[in-house]
Amino acid sequence: MSLSISRTLSVAIMTLLPVLASASAVLSQDAAPLTAEQSDPGALGWMQGFPPPDDKIIRFSDSDYFSFPKSRWTVCHFRQLMPTTNVSRGLGAPAMIERRIDPAIDGVTFRPTGADRDMTWLQSLSANYTDGIVVLHKGVLVYERYSGCLTETGQHGAMSVTKSLTGLLGEMLVAEGTLDETAKVATVVPELGQSAFGDATIRQVLDMTTGLRYSEDYADPNADVWIYSAAGNPLPKPEGYEGPRSYFDYLKTVVKQGEHGPAFGYKTINSDALGWIIARASGKSVAQLLSDRIWSKMGAEQDAYYTVDSTGTAFAGGGLNAGLRDMARIGQLMLDGGMASGQRLVPQKAIDSIRGGGDKAAFEKGGYPALEGWSYRAMWWVTHNDHGAYMARGVHGQAIYIDPAADMVIARFSSHPVAGNAANDPTSLPAYEAVARHLMEQATAP
Repeated sequence: MSLSISRTLSVAIMTLLPVLASASAVLSQDAAPLTAEQSDPGALGWMQGFPPPDDKIIRFSDSDYFSFPKSRWTVCHFRQLMPTTNVSRGLGAPAMIERRIDPAIDGVTFRPTGADRDMTWLQSLSANYTDGIVVLHKGVLVYERYSGCLTETGQHGAMSVTKSLTGLLGEMLVAEGTLDETAKVATVVPELGQSAFGDATIRQVLDMTTGLRYSEDYADPNADVWIYSAAGNPLPKPEGYEGPRSYFDYLKTVVKQGEHGPAFGYKTINSDALGWIIARASGKSVAQLLSDRIWSKMGAEQDAYYTVDSTGTAFAGGGLNAGLRDMARIGQLMLDGGMASGQRLVPQKAIDSIRGGGDKAAFEKGGYPALEGWSYRAMWWVTHNDHGAYMARGVHGQAIYIDPAADMVIARFSSHPVAGNAANDPTSLPAYEAVARHLMEQATAP
């Protein structure tokens, strides 16, 4: 078992940035991982039966509960394993999405980044361990497919796509004047005054240009991530534990490193700090605010939910779980300028801020050479390509991809064995662009 797995203390971090493999995997780290078909949780028999066989049980307390291939089951069943808080869709009827399936999408071809041969859209889904994917064009559902642990009635971990919804809520409060983006964090959350966040501005937290000493190196037993993991763990703390006991407790201990502003640094704790800022400014938890302002008004089909720490605080950096078509509705809401069913849910100013992108020079310092020319704004990833595309991204392949020029939204849930999106971007980003071109061509065909 790897060192990082043996030191696993918390589901909160593991739902966001899990390790790549463990001794429980069918193949070793040096061998090729099981394919999507071979690792299908149904085929492997995880958690089947009443009770399941001992060797097929997955428990939250297991150090490898989110290691591949177990992760391909876990990613759809977090609510069975840990405490959560609900995001209500309200009592109204769902907003129906018109369906007009385009079977030609399966055959759309593209050239993966760095490859010497083409791949079809359908082939890319298996290559990226896609659990579910929806494509909307002009608000019409033109493609939908489910596999692995996911069905159309199921829910799936959104991972760091959660950050983009946290960022959207923050941007909404800025647009409405509830938050001043130039204000220092300590003026909103005095408890963070002595932490690294205290003298950062709200905008610097939103865009992750804070200077923080925080390591997520799982190979380092002394990395900050383990302290954060223990703090967010909702299980009882072991005897003798003296560290922070919640996300809020941990955030107060973060130390500054460098200066705020010049460089983008992708650190999950920014999202949880923003969650605290949002809650303090609005008087509502992130989960409640998301329900009140968006989820209960956009015609969602299902409630969503967040995983929580021992105090019931939602994991604002990676704890959202939802149905796939509802994630597509979020993308359509963004594409439609914050409007849903004739009602404004998000200020146009907030949408414009996100679409406009952040500081490209700051982003360049963040260490993403494969995303050259991109930027980061309010926890959304902005491509600055000729279509003006932008997206929400989560580990293991979670995505909401919005292409304004093509009038297209793609929502995807996935359980790729490798956490970092660098493993699936070469066959994901070109695929999204190819489908966008296909849909634009179809729209102009005689």
